[in-house]
Amino acid sequence: MLEPSNNNELPAIPGKRYFTIGEVSDLCGVKPHVLRYWEQEFPQLKPVKRRGNRRYYQRQDVLVIRQIRSLLYEQGFTIGGARLRLTGEDAQVDLNQSQQLIHQIKLELEELIKILRR
Repeated sequence: MLEPSNNNELPAIPGKRYFTIGEVSDLCGVKPHVLRYWEQEFPQLKPVKRRGNRRYYQRQDVLVIRQIRSLLYEQGFTIGGARLRLTGEDAQVDLNQSQQLIHQIKLELEELIKILRR
């Protein structure tokens, strides 16, 4: 089993359309039960289910799983933090904070201009 810090050593993703949970487990260095748990926690993971509830992951799913793995194991995110990072909600929070900061700086500059014109 690959160590969490060895994301660079993960095997290349073959040019297949669908992957079984076992194949994805090997490709991502994560056990199948962890993949099933992540499906519950991350809405981005929606493998196709066929024939007796068998899961079939697509290439995009494998990429998302590798990203989740990196966030959790390498970057130290919690499940909730990784979920926010993937949905982009934390980017929205950063944007709002930036806009507030710009507005505040603008007000301060306008005050300075008034002082200098006196």
